[in-house]
Amino acid sequence: MKFSYNWIREFVPGLTQAAAPLERLITMKTAECEGIEEEGALLAIARVARVEAVEPIADSHNVKALIDAGALGRKTVVCGAKNCRPGILTAYAPIGKKIVSGVESDGILASGAELGVNKDHEGIVELADVEVGEPLPRCEPDAAIEIDNKSITHRPDLWGHHGMAREVAAILGLPLTDPAKLELLPKGEAAIKVQIEDLSLCPRYSALVFENVTVQSSPLWLQYRLTSIGLNPINNIVDMTNFVMAELAQPMHAFDADLLHGDTIFVRPAKAGEQFTALNDEEYTLEANNLVIADASGAIALAGVIGGKGSAISEKTTRVVLESANFQASSVRKTSAGIKLRTDASMRFEKAQDPANTVRGLARAIELLREVSPGIRLVGGVADVRKEAVPPPPIELPLAWLQRKLGRAIEAGEVRRILESLAFGVSEPQPGVFSVTVPSWRATKDVSIKDDLVEEVGRMIGYDSIAPVAPLVPASVPPANPSRRFQHDVRNLFVDNGFTEVYNYSFLSEESVRAFGFDPAEHIRVTNPIASDQELMRASLLPGVWRNVTENAKHRESFRLFEIGLEIHRLPEGLPNEVPHLVAAYYDRSGDGQAGLFELKRMAECLLPEAQTVPAAAREFEHTARAGEIRVGGQVVGRLFELHPRLVETGRAAILDLDLRLVEALSVGETKYTPIRRYPSSAFDLSVLAGLREQAGKLEAAIAGFGGPLLEKVEFVRQYAGPPLADGVKSVSYRVTVGSSERTLSSDEIAAIRNAIIEGMRGLGYELRV
Repeated sequence: MKFSYNWIREFVPGLTQAAAPLERLITMKTAECEGIEEEGALLAIARVARVEAVEPIADSHNVKALIDAGALGRKTVVCGAKNCRPGILTAYAPIGKKIVSGVESDGILASGAELGVNKDHEGIVELADVEVGEPLPRCEPDAAIEIDNKSITHRPDLWGHHGMAREVAAILGLPLTDPAKLELLPKGEAAIKVQIEDLSLCPRYSALVFENVTVQSSPLWLQYRLTSIGLNPINNIVDMTNFVMAELAQPMHAFDADLLHGDTIFVRPAKAGEQFTALNDEEYTLEANNLVIADASGAIALAGVIGGKGSAISEKTTRVVLESANFQASSVRKTSAGIKLRTDASMRFEKAQDPANTVRGLARAIELLREVSPGIRLVGGVADVRKEAVPPPPIELPLAWLQRKLGRAIEAGEVRRILESLAFGVSEPQPGVFSVTVPSWRATKDVSIKDDLVEEVGRMIGYDSIAPVAPLVPASVPPANPSRRFQHDVRNLFVDNGFTEVYNYSFLSEESVRAFGFDPAEHIRVTNPIASDQELMRASLLPGVWRNVTENAKHRESFRLFEIGLEIHRLPEGLPNEVPHLVAAYYDRSGDGQAGLFELKRMAECLLPEAQTVPAAAREFEHTARAGEIRVGGQVVGRLFELHPRLVETGRAAILDLDLRLVEALSVGETKYTPIRRYPSSAFDLSVLAGLREQAGKLEAAIAGFGGPLLEKVEFVRQYAGPPLADGVKSVSYRVTVGSSERTLSSDEIAAIRNAIIEGMRGLGYELRV
């Protein structure tokens, strides 16, 4: 969220700190700032100028304009704007001379986009009622301070400039001005009636009626204010509502009064299936838990989210009903999530806004509308229906307890000054104990207990002023967690072998679930998903890792990655079953994919030396000829496969999926010491000729079966297919190691073992290259 430095300075007149040091102070004492963006830099040199004459330039769409820039003198400027004409008052920026279309141009006539006051780049700005040679009125270079939204989710008052200015004034010990003049609110009977069906969903609804309204473009200063904080200017009426929202954190909405039916505004739950067309031209089918603003004919706005198209402000509008309301935070959040639409208004209402702010917003709107729509008139008094709010009880704050909590001494007067600068009421009913009343804008789920007040004092004195001291509490070693230790070791093993760990959300979209042939109905559905594509709890890590593979494959030739996480499986009753899994992926854009499969097979054997890879029927997301099970002692602990080509556009991706619960159980066992052999082992290579589809593991098992008791191990070395071998035949090479713990084998014994293997394999129908 962006905050205008100039806007804050209007409420804190004594502010002298520049934007950069102010940003640092705000970060240390209030909310995390993410940076500063300079706005309207060209306004520092721009001046009002009058175009006196315009001449066409041959063979060019540009024109040569002679302008009067006051004290800057008369200038010749080349301009390509269609609205450049004699007599127009516009903005001139002396940025230097340049040859344009064969004519020397001394500076430029600027568009709103070039000045930064709006996003209009179609023509030069048009001004009125201004003096030639003067700066653009109420437009000067600004700095937008970017604040992380997550750091102010608990502070509804900080979603407006006045709330942030209050913080700045308290930090610097400066006075704060209030833009809302409640004395402007009219007395008497309201021109519009309001009925609220459930005051818990709408604690307050305030409204005013205006007539003799002129809808037109906003003054340039107003457009600039909104643009500098990321809001788009629309027209003077809508811009005014956005201005109040950005200033006081009070969302507002304007209805065209002549498009409303009846004389009453109804605040009610929507009817199931009720249709609503919003300002964004989208049509929504509402549910009974959506709160709507309605007239006699139906819904005219979704409460706290968006207005309706049927009552929108247009150039024909002459009468306006101005809404300033307060809605239950959870109701707005559910509606916003339900229709998958978050607006600037809904983001503020979700934070539990102050009901007292509605009439403050109207008072500020009256003052602004008289400026941006000259001749506008109020009709009747304020319509104000509200739930009587019980003020929160005072919080008792013992100063000795406060100092103990803070970890440092602080004078009672300093505590009082800090709290009062933040608009808390402070009294001292007994020595050493303050009674603190909470302002209404901090009482909505923010400050309610004395610990909250400790935070207020602590952040204002600066946490860096508190000496860090380790807590004097007994320390003990936590109970051992074997599963955590095991997963940590697995993680280190894969990292040491060049794999990168990834972390994915535990939520999946229906689309990704269906891509793997899984049934979304078997997944647990999230009631309030954080995003539209994260509505299901994951029952497999595969969709998430698949997304990692497809995204990284766009930028890398090859990579290897893994994730350790929980699969969440629905049970008929009770809580779901959470199963820890590891999914590793090996991607290579070139090659036949064998390297990835062998590497992941090796990793499985590093975890479980007894693991065997056994071919298995492929599932629909697995390569039809490259799918197998990882077994240990006949028990399946995972799968090794290549992703089906339909899931990977280019290259090949091998996947290892292991049930870590089973792997851990099988890894627990006694480790027996085996002494180092006193006698050397001997090895020889054998190459078996077999069909291309023959499994190397089957051949290895056959060789081991003929090796006898002196066989130590059989290792796969390589395989080859091609000339001079016949078509459909491959040569698979193995290294056979033999030895004895009692003696060194003689050459005759080694030859006998070798011959036994060769004869045995030939007996099975295999030829060997010897």
